[in-house]
Amino acid sequence: MSPILVVGATGHVGSQIVAQLSDKGVPVRAMTRKPGAARLPAQVELVHGDLTLPETLEPALNGVDTLFLVWTAPPAAFPQFLERVARTARRIVYLSAPLKTPHPFFQQPNASRVVAEQIERSIEASGTEWTFLRPGIFACNAMQWWGQQFRAGDLVRWPFLDVPTAPIDPRDIAAIGVRTLCENGHAGAEYVLTGSEPLTHRDQISIIGSVLGRSLRIEEMTPDQARQELANIMPWGMTPPSVIAGVIEKLLSAWGAADGLPAFVSTTFNEITGSKPRTFHQWASDHAETFLA
Repeated sequence: MSPILVVGATGHVGSQIVAQLSDKGVPVRAMTRKPGAARLPAQVELVHGDLTLPETLEPALNGVDTLFLVWTAPPAAFPQFLERVARTARRIVYLSAPLKTPHPFFQQPNASRVVAEQIERSIEASGTEWTFLRPGIFACNAMQWWGQQFRAGDLVRWPFLDVPTAPIDPRDIAAIGVRTLCENGHAGAEYVLTGSEPLTHRDQISIIGSVLGRSLRIEEMTPDQARQELANIMPWGMTPPSVIAGVIEKLLSAWGAADGLPAFVSTTFNEITGSKPRTFHQWASDHAETFLA
């Protein structure tokens, strides 16, 4: 049995794809720029590869029939990557976004949307069998958004506190991804994935506080305050200031467009698996230590 290649194997969804495939006994090959730093199951085949250096891709793609793709490199590198993939692979499962979902939250123009649309068109034209996963808000965004504030004290400030979304656990996104990688019948499918419960930012912060046994003060930021403060209260690492400003503007635009509207809630997970996705409370309980680390 040829291995399934996971590109983006160390991210929130990719690492879960790797873990769940491994649990099923499916051979997995994980491509990463730094194999020595990857924390993945011991049975996983780790292969070095850099999406921006086409000459490094052959060992990862050798003998591969199916791959899971999270694209994190510059868009200019994608055509050469896809050309090499299409030589051997017959199935691509691409982690995209709800680009076609008719809800204002998902329809705001931004640079990442343009890139995802370009990648989708290229995959569709490549002749490979494809499936697009379209998750909404990830539950794990809460770590980046509020973790630093939780560790600093009991005050959490945030914009658009009462805008609802339906966060989905990355483990549930991966569960659908594993099915599309291992089963037939998903060719040409575009699966919009959300959690089953609409929750405002205020709800989510309160749930985390309850899980941690903390009594919180939750304060609303204006969008202008958010533009000034979010760069300092989220862990951006070495991200350039211009990119940070772009991400913040993208979030504010989406939340502003959804203000006063009900959240979009998909039933796709239930339809495919026959069960409900995990609740946000389950996700928060399973990751409580992250907010205290």
